[in-house]
Amino acid sequence: MSYAIIRNANYKRENLPGLYKHNERKNTNYSNKDINKNNSINNYSIKQCNTTYSKAIKQLIAENDLKCRITSYTNLVCEFIITSDKEFFDSIGEHETKRYFQTAYNFVANYKNLGEKYILSAKVHMDESTPHLHLVFVPVVQKLDKKSGNKLNKIACSEYWKGKNSYQELQDSFYQYIKNNEFNLERGKTRNIEHLSTEKLKQLTNYDNIKYELEQEQIQPIETKNTSLLIQQNNELISYANKLKIQLAKSYTAIENIENLRNENTYLKNENEELKRENLKLKNYIERTFEVVKNLFNFPIGRFKRLVNNFVEYFEK
Repeated sequence: MSYAIIRNANYKRENLPGLYKHNERKNTNYSNKDINKNNSINNYSIKQCNTTYSKAIKQLIAENDLKCRITSYTNLVCEFIITSDKEFFDSIGEHETKRYFQTAYNFVANYKNLGEKYILSAKVHMDESTPHLHLVFVPVVQKLDKKSGNKLNKIACSEYWKGKNSYQELQDSFYQYIKNNEFNLERGKTRNIEHLSTEKLKQLTNYDNIKYELEQEQIQPIETKNTSLLIQQNNELISYANKLKIQLAKSYTAIENIENLRNENTYLKNENEELKRENLKLKNYIERTFEVVKNLFNFPIGRFKRLVNNFVEYFEK
């Protein structure tokens, strides 16, 4: 059974040029050997970005009065990679493949009330082994201004993905939406993230089997007209080729698994950095509160801290 796959990664300002060049195929050469540049003509946009992502974000901020304090730590965009497997796309054909990606685009535009205007780019890549959609959007949330009471729109990645189950909720919602639109797919698997030891990594990548094959002596051509010897070597070559195909298939699966783990690990790292900054802001706020109380009421700050700590400890019992 095939799966409805959606993966998220968050990107900072410094990542935008590389992301733009990859998605829009602006590079001359690619390290990803799976890309067949002869087929890049078949790539297409559901939503075209007519400038760089960096310039597009500046325009969005100006046109929609978006609030955002941009630093080197700020996650400015999110990117969904949406796909399934090659067998699924081969089975449904070109028309339904296009409908699948259009359906996925509609899902994102409506998810968490994002709105289509905050989608920077939606590019379908057909020049790799499996079709997939790169959808880049600005994580905008609506907030209430405490001073004026007016609603304002804010770029806030941590608030868009607020909640420890936010990623699971995305998977659930996407699967249900795809299912409701009559695509026969299973829900994408939720993976437990773990630190991979060297041995586990070797196991995943089929390392030992590939290493063994590479260390073997190369099969040498034989100079003979003996039919039986030629048939014997031909059978050996067939057996060897089939063995390599099996190892290669395992390696492709392993590489995909590791790439998914890397993307999810990047997401968790970014989320952790956001939590650290929020924690620091909260600490500073508390320290300033202590100072205000001390100055307003001439109350010893050390004694006030002890009272607060005792109060917290009482309710934690």
